Amino acid sequence: MSPTPPAPVPSPLTAPYWAACGRGRLALQRCGGCARFVHFPEPSCPFCGGDDLAYERVDGRGTVHTFSVVHRSFLPGFAPPYVIAWIDLPEGARAFGDIVGRAPETVRIGQAVRADLSGPLPHWRPA
Repeated sequence: MSPTPPAPVPSPLTAPYWAACGRGRLALQRCGGCARFVHFPEPSCPFCGGDDLAYERVDGRGTVHTFSVVHRSFLPGFAPPYVIAWIDLPEGARAFGDIVGRAPETVRIGQAVRADLSGPLPHWRPA
């Protein structure tokens, strides 16, 4: 049995993200200046430099933009091989996470996935 992944330790910057995940929702920062989504949470927008970054709920459906199969892990709770990926969301956002529920060799760019927020960490599953 694999050890349990570490629990998130929210900071004031990330607390709204983790609180939304705890409610089974995916919420990402959206810049009030340029309207672009920002993920991972940042204190200012990496696109325009604005600091009006409110959290906005997104649907949690997406497609695999790119991925990597990890064959050697140094994190507890992540038994290799596993897949980490950037996911393109229809809202224009890009989110990061691991893909579960599928053998790593079957994951493909463009594959439809859906956020799984049933545990302490968000995951992505084939849609």
